[in-house]
Amino acid sequence: MIQRFTDLHAWQEAHKLVLLVYKITRSYPREEQFGLVNQSRRAVVSITSNIAEGFGRSTRKDKVNFYMMARTSLTELRNQIIIARDLMYIDTKTDEQFCVSAESVAKLISGLERSASDK
Repeated sequence: MIQRFTDLHAWQEAHKLVLLVYKITRSYPREEQFGLVNQSRRAVVSITSNIAEGFGRSTRKDKVNFYMMARTSLTELRNQIIIARDLMYIDTKTDEQFCVSAESVAKLISGLERSASDK
């Protein structure tokens, strides 16, 4: 039974994505500390934060709104990782690992949105 936001599979997978992005961004050049590093980390943390906040909301509309914001933060993060890949800050294997994780999180967030809309 789901009693806390940490019980949500979507939050758990998004948390793994947080850890992955922090690991990935550690290797970015120093000049990116206040650019892509900061933006990517803020976006990925926003995903888990919005899932948590949506879980805590009582109305369907509020829940869906926060889950939608989580999804848009994921889209923002995907863009930032593409930029990092194109600047050769990350290799193909790391990019593929990120893409698999991001796609899983996207599907789980969509499930949260559908679930909140159906109630």
